[in-house]
Amino acid sequence: MTDIQIFDPRLQRILNPDSRLEQLCTGAEWGEGPVWIGEQSCVVWSDIPNNRMLRWSAEEGLSVFRQPAHFSNGNYRDREGRLVTCEHGRRCISRTERDGRVEVLVDRYQGARLNSPNDLVVKSDGSIWFSDPAYGIMSDREGYLAESEQDGCHVYRFDPLSHELSRVANDFEKPNGLAFSPDETLLYVSDTSASHAEDGCHHLRVFDVLDGRRLVNGRLFAVIEPGLPDGFRVDQQGWLYVSSQDSIQVYAPDGCLLGKILVPEKISNCTFGGAEGNRLFITASTSLYAITLNTRGCQS
Repeated sequence: MTDIQIFDPRLQRILNPDSRLEQLCTGAEWGEGPVWIGEQSCVVWSDIPNNRMLRWSAEEGLSVFRQPAHFSNGNYRDREGRLVTCEHGRRCISRTERDGRVEVLVDRYQGARLNSPNDLVVKSDGSIWFSDPAYGIMSDREGYLAESEQDGCHVYRFDPLSHELSRVANDFEKPNGLAFSPDETLLYVSDTSASHAEDGCHHLRVFDVLDGRRLVNGRLFAVIEPGLPDGFRVDQQGWLYVSSQDSIQVYAPDGCLLGKILVPEKISNCTFGGAEGNRLFITASTSLYAITLNTRGCQS
């Protein structure tokens, strides 16, 4: 398995004889935010600089899902199967309704515009947790150049029923990817401020989730090298699949780096999908990759 580096024998649990990395398609400028749409057997993801969303299926190959797409970034599905998206252009979280309408759910905190929501997860209670760095307003490449109206870059919890938006973490430089542990007692969040500062962060932190609504006891989980821990996902046993410069790095909940799934392009994000939920789809620079593993994801 030349695409796999094993540092801990536990990694063998998720490997099959046919666990080989495949390039499914290419043609993006910077792909991000993959999400599996099971009823259509396809992956949808964002091509941020080209202001579009792409779609791939084994039957139909690559196509454009939506263009323009308000410089969409992270994507997820809510508990009703609707697509929920971070938009840099409108600086919001949006939801695609079943009739195709795209509705803005939230774009302001205490009356001021958000920076540029980057990535998100939906908890089992339907709440949407998202990061809000300033990448989408730092230039016109992945959004629109603008001044920040917030006092920093933070992590939020939004309740679509009550429309309550609360700030759950305010000590990040550039919060980015996030994912819950399988039992939702932990939330992992990456900080990627090293993308714009040599002395910036390139690590994951982990928080205890209190009462299902608040974050406490934030602590360092892992420093990711080389590159940055952009997006990531968690499988059913609580292992983390983290993007980096050269690979998907696989971590156990104890913080041990178990191994790497090597990818020939810089990686932005990943998601589990496929008919059995055991295909890891990877967005990496221009391409979409996949590998079949002996595990399943616990989140969309």
